[in-house]
Amino acid sequence: MASTLPTNPSLDKLRVEARHLQRANGIALHAAQFAVARRYGFTGWPALVHYLRLAADLSVDPGAVDEDALDPADRFCSWASLRYDEADAPPRWRAAADLLAADPGLVDRSIWCAAAASDSTALADHLARRPALANTGGGPFGWVPLMYLCYSRIPLGRSANDVLTAATLLLDAGADPNGGYLWCGMSTPFTLLTGVFGEGEQGPRRQPRHPHATELATLLLHRGAHPVDQQTLYNRMFRPDDSHLELLFAYGLADAGPSPWERRLGEAMETREQLWQRQIHWAAEHGFGDRLDLIARHGIDVSGADLVVPGFPDDPNVRDDEGATPLHQAAWAGDLPLIRRLLEAGADTSIADGRFGSTPLQWAEHAFQTEAADLLRETIR
Repeated sequence: MASTLPTNPSLDKLRVEARHLQRANGIALHAAQFAVARRYGFTGWPALVHYLRLAADLSVDPGAVDEDALDPADRFCSWASLRYDEADAPPRWRAAADLLAADPGLVDRSIWCAAAASDSTALADHLARRPALANTGGGPFGWVPLMYLCYSRIPLGRSANDVLTAATLLLDAGADPNGGYLWCGMSTPFTLLTGVFGEGEQGPRRQPRHPHATELATLLLHRGAHPVDQQTLYNRMFRPDDSHLELLFAYGLADAGPSPWERRLGEAMETREQLWQRQIHWAAEHGFGDRLDLIARHGIDVSGADLVVPGFPDDPNVRDDEGATPLHQAAWAGDLPLIRRLLEAGADTSIADGRFGSTPLQWAEHAFQTEAADLLRETIR
């Protein structure tokens, strides 16, 4: 199965929901609890309660942190990290870099700051004094240091060797390569690999890959990170690049046994069949033929997938179900050649979509697709 619980689920709220259902339908409480559990993808009430108790210890809501109330060290870590909400954006990471430049001693006072900055010298000093810090949660999100390293996007110009040296120090000190957390209590874990591979619904500029994603992911996999990382596969499915899949397949993605997270969370997590069906469906619907071929080469059944071949729209101003035009989508993706073709075909830059009331230029600006935004501004002028 796969949990369909809302964000930040609460056992108390679900108990109230069961009581309401009991009273509304005149049924026994156990029957109402069973119905509620089934509604959210669990086999029964005990399984739901078990998951919620686990989630209470594993859940983090990064967006709930009051950054104004944080001390400088925790504020640095918060600004430095991908939070996987609408706040993710380059100006936050630049602000973190500026904060560190103004107070370089942050990395010496906090191992979590040292990890976010991939500062191997400071990390070595912290670990020499207290080796147990490698597995100690702290900072604004209660993460272990390696989480901050993997989710950090500070523009400090660190080389791949700098990052790998810092990560290796933590791994050698006992950091768990399968570490992670439950984002807002949701049942798909956000692991170290999730942070390294990056991307997601906010797009590649707001939620970019780690600058040294391939090297850092390879280190984690070599040190024991499990290749079946559901959130990574989801976050990276939106664009045609398959480098993440190629690396994960090389480390056993196709036929690996249960991951530590699958064993821990059990039925709350999606099955492997559900995982692959979502990947196959998205690839087929968006014309990612190379991805379907890659998946099939590793023994996963893609039969029945009907590949949609992308075509240029007959009407450049046609709207989708949410009122967005092809120009909106091209602006969000930063697809400059397609933007130019659409403009030449008569695409209207003034059309606002139906969901956000925003023009293609505003979509490009929100996605931090600066080149696309510049092109659209030139057209508007």
